[in-house]
Formats: sequence, C-alpha cells, structure tokens
Amino acid sequence: MNLELLKVRDIAKGEPIRSPHDVAKFVQGNMSEEAMADRECFWILHLNARNQVIEKELTAIGCVNSCIVRPADVMRKAVINGTVAIIAVHNHPSGSPEPSMEDMNLTERLRKSSEILGIQLLDSVVIASGGKVQSIMR
Repeated sequence: MNLELLKVRDIAKGEPIRSPHDVAKFVQGNMSEEAMADRECFWILHLNARNQVIEKELTAIGCVNSCIVRPADVMRKAVINGTVAIIAVHNHPSGSPEPSMEDMNLTERLRKSSEILGIQLLDSVVIASGGKVQSIMR
C-alpha cells in the first residue's frame, strides 16, 4: 500500500510573533515597500505553530481608498497551508494609518471567520509610508 500524506509548508522566517510589538516590528522590517503602494492592497501573513511567518499572501488589490476583501478568499489559503494563525495587513495610500469604520468591520468579520475554522487572527494592522503601523484590534 502506497500512502501519500500532504507535505507541511514551512519556510519559516524570523523570530516568533507573539505580541503587538512583534507584529509592528515584523511589518516595519519586511513591508516598507508594500506600505507605499498607490492603491489599497490586502495581505495575509500565515504563521506556523511556532508563530513564525511561513507565507506573505497578497489577497486583494483595490483602488486609492478601498479594497474589497472576502473572508473566504482570506481563509482559503490559510486552510490549504495548515496555518495556525494569521495577521491581516493592508496599506492606506493616504499616509494615515488610522483605521476606518470599514477596516474595523472587516476585522470583525475576519475574526469570526477564523474562529469558526480554528485559525487565530493574531492581529489586523494598517500600514502607511514612513513605517507607520496601527493595530485595528487593540
């Protein structure tokens, strides 16, 4: 009998992310180019059981002041990767990391979706040029 199992995708990078400070440090150190995009983009950082980033996935590209994000699109790859936790990141081309009401509503939808699937939403942050990062969940 030949039994094939799924291979675990684990190309872990860097230190574990366990706190809001760790999230901000990772994003500032690894997503400065993304923060300067001329339109809103939405990324998911997939984390393994050690809370290390195994993938940075671009899930949506919008326009200058909005981006349509479906929780199903976010969770699809998380399930495929066997992701334990995710961090949602999107940029504000305006230069202000202040979350909008839409940002807060989306974060709540993602929190509920991830909870159903047993995947932790560790944080959801807005990034802007100049290394500005603001959590939506804190």
